[in-house]
Amino acid sequence: MVFKRLLGSLGVGAPTVDTVLDPTPVLPGGALGGQVRLKGGQADFDIEHITLDLVARVEAEHEEGESEGVVVFDRFTVGGGFRLAAEESRSVPFSVTLPWETPVTELYGQPLGIVLGVRTELAVAGAKDRGDLDQLTVAPLPAQEAILEALGQLGFGFKSADLEYGHIGGTGQQLPFYQEIELTPAPQYAHQVNEIELTFLAGPAGLEVVLEADKRGGLFSPGHDALTRFTVGHHDNRDWTAEVDGWIRRLVEHRPAYGHGVPFSDHGPHGHGEHHHDDHHRSGPGMGTAIAAGAAGLAVGVVGGMVAAEVVDEVGDFFEGDDESED
Repeated sequence: MVFKRLLGSLGVGAPTVDTVLDPTPVLPGGALGGQVRLKGGQADFDIEHITLDLVARVEAEHEEGESEGVVVFDRFTVGGGFRLAAEESRSVPFSVTLPWETPVTELYGQPLGIVLGVRTELAVAGAKDRGDLDQLTVAPLPAQEAILEALGQLGFGFKSADLEYGHIGGTGQQLPFYQEIELTPAPQYAHQVNEIELTFLAGPAGLEVVLEADKRGGLFSPGHDALTRFTVGHHDNRDWTAEVDGWIRRLVEHRPAYGHGVPFSDHGPHGHGEHHHDDHHRSGPGMGTAIAAGAAGLAVGVVGGMVAAEVVDEVGDFFEGDDESED
């Protein structure tokens, strides 16, 4: 999806910009490639810089309730310092590296309802315009996919996914938000938990997995949350179904653990014990896409709400309407 429009702040006859991303989904921590295609205006223009912003739609909780906003979570200058002649066509290729914590937007080619974009900013003669916005598609890392596959094999189903503004306490989290994947419990755990929330925090050396359970209350006791975390390597070869089932059992039984490996950030936790979210809140269903557990893992089915095409359409309206609030 490409939004192509006249660079309005530069006036009539200004250049136009059209950014085209490589069609292959990218991975967290991987390379994002593409081209910025420029078309000269009615006169020569000096292009000072071409900048790409990675933007995400994020939910935030505050005293008045919940709200949504745009977060720029990385920024790259990919060109500039040249003159674009009148009516000249020029293509500027680029390759940039995504942050390791970039959220996953699809699983098995099906969208999860996470809205990410790449916005292009062109600076000409002291004026700037965000003239192009493209949807960014991010596939899971092998370890992320293996863990989601194992959850599907165990009978867990996808409920929703969203991006939460805030920080998970005691982790090596780098971005100002984190991705939360909400899962319906497998039948064998349905009497103990209402839902499981899963967060991946990837880094160069591995993956931190944060699991939180919304536990059901008993006859004489209220429900409560339990949280535990584990680390895995990017290329670990494990019996993932047995491994993940062990994680869930430990979580449900509320045994504190920090399993397998050491933190891969200087800011990460050290030692054992339970860690609760800082500024964490529980959200309701996200974009309406549902993934039900199937024989091949987490298989996809839309159950109402906003379907994939509507998610795509909303990207432009949402991001373009927020230009004023980010400077």
